[in-house]
Amino acid sequence: MKTIIMLYTIMLAAVLLLHFATQPAQAAGQGGAKARATFAGGCFWCLEKPFEHLDGVEAVISGYIAGASKDPTYENYAAGGHIEAVEIIYDPARISYTRLLDVFWHQIDPTDPDGQFVDRGHAYTSAIFYHDLQQKEEAEKSKEALGASNIFSRPIVTPILAASTFYPAEEYHQDYYRKNPLRYQYYRYGSGRDRFLDKVWGKERPK
Repeated sequence: MKTIIMLYTIMLAAVLLLHFATQPAQAAGQGGAKARATFAGGCFWCLEKPFEHLDGVEAVISGYIAGASKDPTYENYAAGGHIEAVEIIYDPARISYTRLLDVFWHQIDPTDPDGQFVDRGHAYTSAIFYHDLQQKEEAEKSKEALGASNIFSRPIVTPILAASTFYPAEEYHQDYYRKNPLRYQYYRYGSGRDRFLDKVWGKERPK
């Protein structure tokens, strides 16, 4: 009986080995290592939508970063020195970090050191948070190229900083544009963001 069980186990292992050996390789990006990108550009509601529709982006999370306090909430994140940001989980085999940077620049006013549009103060300033040296180098090149393009009449002041602990915001902030479309559109229009960006980039920009 033990011999039969052993033979069966060996046969089963051989069948499984043959099965996996003959399976086609996984498609690029399927099951591969994921990467993170973190951007701040004022109200985090307005940064979620442009990235969530990109092929290769798997999640966009609103949250807080760069402060001194732990476990910040919407009520106290600004007092702790945090700023609103989004963390993007993406597949680098399907979308490049350079592409993410390009979309980011099309969403903000990178010449404003004191906030973004109607939202003023440090909590709403823009920033790129890099997760490794390659991201840092690509961000610096992208910023330099944007400045050299003379698209903006003022200097590009968006800082490039090392990523620190990112704290996801409360659930009701996640995908706010989906959950509260009317309030989102009212806020976005009233903030002046779209009027500014349409003037700079035209109405064909990612929204």
